[in-house]
Amino acid sequence: MERNVPHDTIIILDFGSQYTQLIARRIREIGVFCEIYPFNTPLIEIKKHAPKGIILSGGPSSVYDKNAPKYSEDLRELLFCPLLGICYGFQLLCVDLGGRVSPSPNREYGHGHLEVIVTNSPLFRGLPNEMDVWLSHGDYVTTLPDGFRPVAQTSGALNAFEDLSRSIFGVQFHPEVAHTPLGINILRNFVINICHANPDWTPAAIIEEQVARIRDKVKDRRVMCALSGGVDSTVAAALVHRAVGSQQFCIFVNTGLLREGEFEEVINIYKHRMNLNVSGVDAESLFLGSLDGVTDPEQKRRIIGHRFIDAFETEASSLGDIDFLVQGTLYPDVIESLSFHGGPSSVIKSHHNVGGLPSDLRFQLIEPLRELFKDEVRAIGRDLDVPEEILRRHPFPGPGLAVRIIGNVTREGIDLLRAADRIIENELRSAGLYDSTWQSFPVLLPISTVGVMGDFRTYEKVIAIRAVTSLDGMTADWARIPHEVLAHISNRLVSEVRGINRVVYDITSKPPGTIEWE
Repeated sequence: MERNVPHDTIIILDFGSQYTQLIARRIREIGVFCEIYPFNTPLIEIKKHAPKGIILSGGPSSVYDKNAPKYSEDLRELLFCPLLGICYGFQLLCVDLGGRVSPSPNREYGHGHLEVIVTNSPLFRGLPNEMDVWLSHGDYVTTLPDGFRPVAQTSGALNAFEDLSRSIFGVQFHPEVAHTPLGINILRNFVINICHANPDWTPAAIIEEQVARIRDKVKDRRVMCALSGGVDSTVAAALVHRAVGSQQFCIFVNTGLLREGEFEEVINIYKHRMNLNVSGVDAESLFLGSLDGVTDPEQKRRIIGHRFIDAFETEASSLGDIDFLVQGTLYPDVIESLSFHGGPSSVIKSHHNVGGLPSDLRFQLIEPLRELFKDEVRAIGRDLDVPEEILRRHPFPGPGLAVRIIGNVTREGIDLLRAADRIIENELRSAGLYDSTWQSFPVLLPISTVGVMGDFRTYEKVIAIRAVTSLDGMTADWARIPHEVLAHISNRLVSEVRGINRVVYDITSKPPGTIEWE
């Protein structure tokens, strides 16, 4: 992220962990700015950012793999600031500095119990001597480098070490995940007490810096904003509006893939409560026609991304010269679409506004939220006076209902899914559960099953209900909705939505599943 006002910074070197962005999110939560770079970023580039500390992330490799990622040769000179290795980073530091790592006879995955054996360790300052942690490794440290001492252990392995003389620390567990309840305290000890970073990364600071950056980039030119009706694009539009005002023209496209009544409701909020310069574009036929017969989810996303650009370019031609396109791309969108900044992280799926954009896009992109998490975006939105009914809405995918219909997208399927979605939302709100779930929605499955209604045989569609709890969308657990609520939802779906005769509930966490089915 380009910055105009300097902050104390923590650098995270990404060795391919899907949790790397969670480390960044936790540090932002502490109030300290951080940036993520590939594991092999040269020392000269790192020094340009004058980091207060450096964190080496986890990763899927073993340090002894033939092509295991390793930091730059000159990284040993990083003793100008404290280092923290996590999991793979912990093992890599050990081997690089003269220790030994071996395959574990008892691999540690999942919940573990940590015993702190050095009570005066600055990394565990103020914490109990025993705590629950989350483990995910098949190798373990068998010999420490010279100058290091063991700090904490589980029943199966050494799980933390330190060299106070060089301010090098390492943990083999994952302090960044919610399953390590005191992990945020460990990271806070490193960032605040060891690195002495100033916690001044706040929503107000983000707004101030992004407004300045947008004004400097746009100057007196005009901007078009792609609105989806969700939190991300709305906050991006509000932020750009704060920066350039009437130079921004917002486009809200009716793709035919929105929820019931969403187009009319949201455009009214944009116009009359947020005072955005917004036009509604009816492109339902364009989108649905392009999706006819398409069943592959990646192809759906690419098609939708291209059709969005087609709609925006058509509208831009009627507006005159438009140089910039605003999008509400977030950090999780990027990490699931690409190997972050060229790093080794595995691609999960493309997003229509990341992997689905054409290579010959004629607009310059403005993505002011690209390196922010959802909770940061909501906090910024409140400071920008975005209405709560937008900020508290469950996330909705850019491709809309197209990726909640498994298989071919039809008008019949869309109508059925809209009706099911309305029932699920109404019932969760009535039960007081809407705000406590991160996301909830129906998925239309491409199968029919035999049922019986009024003594007659039916052969109709199956709806899967997906509801999850999460802090940031990077990891999620299935929501424990009371059985009586699920029963009531199921009864309403089968009774009120013609074409459904069976309802199932998805109890898969993320990982291994993603939140959306496609």
